[in-house]
This record gives sequence, C-alpha cells and structure tokens, in this order.
Amino acid sequence: MYLIKKTGMLLGSLLVAESLVGCVNAPKTIYEWGNYQSTLYQYYQQDKTGPQEQLQALQKVVEQAKAKDNPVPPGLHAQMGLLYSNIGNIGDAFQQFEIEKNLFPESAPYMDFLLSKNKGVK
Repeated sequence: MYLIKKTGMLLGSLLVAESLVGCVNAPKTIYEWGNYQSTLYQYYQQDKTGPQEQLQALQKVVEQAKAKDNPVPPGLHAQMGLLYSNIGNIGDAFQQFEIEKNLFPESAPYMDFLLSKNKGVK
C-alpha cells in the first residue's frame, strides 16, 4: 500500500512538472540573428564558403530583420564591410562600416580606423 501511494505521488509530481515545462517559451532575443553566427564561423574557416556566399547569407539576415522589424546584431554590417573589402568593393565596404557606426555608436573608433585605413582607395 505504501509503495502504491509513493508511486502515485511520484507520477502526480511528474505530470505537474511536465505540464510546467510545456508552458515555457524560449526567450525573445533583442536582435535578429538568423545564421549570422554560422556565417561568421565560415569566414574563419576560409575553405568552406567564399565571400560572395557569406555576403548573401548576411544580406538574408538583414532582410529577415527588416521583415520582422528587429535590429541586426552588432558587428553584422562590419563583417559585411570586411567581406566587401576582401573582394575589392571598397565603396560598399565603406557604406557598411558607416551603417555599423550609425547603428552601434560604440563601434565608431574601430569603424573610423577601418574607414581611414583605406581612405585613398576607392
């Protein structure tokens, strides 16, 4: 009898715990991350995907963010600028650095450094 009572209490506890876990939602993030993190990882793996594919993936994150009215994460536009710079598209690189600087003012010193580094190249 004691064992049946103990088992019943255990099953009741498990059902309550299971129902509570089912109600938990994942927290909403501030930024629209998309596959930004995996694309950044691919940048450092250099033999997996090229800059064009990475730019397309990051542009998709920007589009997803706009569609959901969410901001992009810090560093995304800076990464796009570096990718544009790697393929020789300095004008678009500078544009991305400026966007990053405007969205995240704390990045201004580094963005200004990148902008001044290639100032004579356009």
